[in-house]
Amino acid sequence: MERIKEAISKARKSQKKSPGSDQRKRALEDNIDESSDTIVYSDTRSVPLDPHHMEANRIITFDSEDPDAVSFDILRTQILSKMKENDWKTVAITSPTPDCGKTVVSLNLALSIAKQTDKTALIVDFDLRKPRVGNYLGLPQEHSLYEYLENQAELKDMLVNPGLPRLVVLPNFTPIKNSAETLTSRKVKSLVQDLKDRYESRIVIFDLPPLMAGDDAIAFLPQVDCVLLVVASGDTTPAEVKESRRQLQSSNMLGVVLNKASEKRTPYYY
Repeated sequence: MERIKEAISKARKSQKKSPGSDQRKRALEDNIDESSDTIVYSDTRSVPLDPHHMEANRIITFDSEDPDAVSFDILRTQILSKMKENDWKTVAITSPTPDCGKTVVSLNLALSIAKQTDKTALIVDFDLRKPRVGNYLGLPQEHSLYEYLENQAELKDMLVNPGLPRLVVLPNFTPIKNSAETLTSRKVKSLVQDLKDRYESRIVIFDLPPLMAGDDAIAFLPQVDCVLLVVASGDTTPAEVKESRRQLQSSNMLGVVLNKASEKRTPYYY
């Protein structure tokens, strides 16, 4: 009996000393206190953004004074409410066809979430065939997701903090062949799980390819909690919307965002 107790005691001491999953996760990103208003990144690169570049690429939530940003703040509140209700932490954003503005919506939503003091946001560029997140933000092309997937660099080298304390970006600058196979690979599945479990209050946004541009989005969707569809006013046809909804019927669909609408909203006090 004493030998059994000694063995259990040694095993517990060994677990405390050995590098467990928590230590493995700490190697991926900085240790940050989510409850604090001030977040300091020690490993993640911090890159200040150019407001003029952001405005040129229609990233309007970067400027808190922009009256049009309220649309994304409303969208943020609706999405976070639904995700909290279902205990969801990951959301994919896609569109029926190219040029619907899904990346612009993804970035504006991520910045809007990051402005909340009780949430952190991570946006991941998983449009592997035509990555645009890093270019839209004007990030320097030093490291990207491609290098991580090719085992040429560690994940912590890929992550970027674009000046907003509660926002982290995982960009990609190099198109990847066999993108659908890559998105369903063991390495990507492990990455998604790590990013999801990193912080309790983190919302992870995956910018995916259009549904009708290939099978990438449909192949990846089982790995996320829910999906948001972006359609373009005047460009997306009713048939394309119907087909997209059919493809997404097995996913938790949050709703449809009508982008590129020409109507002007009257300014109001809220």
